[in-house]
Amino acid sequence: MLDLVIDQRRRDLGGFEVGRVLPFAQRRMVGPFIFFDHLGPVTLPPGIPRSVDVRPHPHIGLATVTYLFDGEIMHRDSVGSEAPIHPGEVNWMVAGRGVTHSERFEKARARGDTIHGIQSWIALPAEQEECAPGFAHHGREALPTLQEDGVWTRLLAGESFGAKSPVKSYSPLFYLHWVLAAGAQAQLPAEYSERAAYIVSGRVEAAGQVFNPGQMIVFARGGHAVVRATTPAVMMALGGEPVGERFIDWNFVSSAKARIEQAKADWRAGRMQLPDFDNQEFVPLPGEPAPPPPPL
Repeated sequence: MLDLVIDQRRRDLGGFEVGRVLPFAQRRMVGPFIFFDHLGPVTLPPGIPRSVDVRPHPHIGLATVTYLFDGEIMHRDSVGSEAPIHPGEVNWMVAGRGVTHSERFEKARARGDTIHGIQSWIALPAEQEECAPGFAHHGREALPTLQEDGVWTRLLAGESFGAKSPVKSYSPLFYLHWVLAAGAQAQLPAEYSERAAYIVSGRVEAAGQVFNPGQMIVFARGGHAVVRATTPAVMMALGGEPVGERFIDWNFVSSAKARIEQAKADWRAGRMQLPDFDNQEFVPLPGEPAPPPPPL
């Protein structure tokens, strides 16, 4: 049984478009997942300007993961991490009390590249919102995979189907990459109260309806959550247990509005360290002017 269907909304990020799915007006979160963007696919030619990069910016109160199907993105952050993101890998950044990072298309700038992936944010439970920031890389070989009846599964985070991801998550959740053959059927984990599936490519059926790329199917609590591919399909399945209401403002997520206002003040005043191994670009808060350049 379905609860809601969310269609992606196209957003221009200044160099390419993304499909924004979460947050949505009628459904802010699915389990602890509070942000979900479909990046590309987009082909970037050699010599793209630096303005296409995701410049250094801050986060609090969440964990981030950019999962790629194609391409490469260079990640740098304020806890000293510098790591390229490759297809099938999980680079899991915990913001906690505060972190900054950049994402740059350096391979594309040098040689051209096709970028395709999913960017998601996972809200931390209230007791972990102010934990120490951190970063962990997990290669494809470290992530559990399953193959059965025309359904290939990679478990990115959490637990499901008797497997557990090595990614340290802070609340009960699951995050899966599915590849379905035409006619194959897959069931979302029954043990979680909130569950959704997003169609990256192909066409699927669920609860007697047909769904296409760019749609997220949110299933009702307690009911069967089954999808059947009518064509070869790629999907992301996600969900978990709710962590409570969260406020979101720009790149900040918190259970308290006052904490977000403090984070904005800290960023505005330069009290949040910028990423190591990166230049010292500063992105102003939305609607605020950029600071003057330093004196020569």
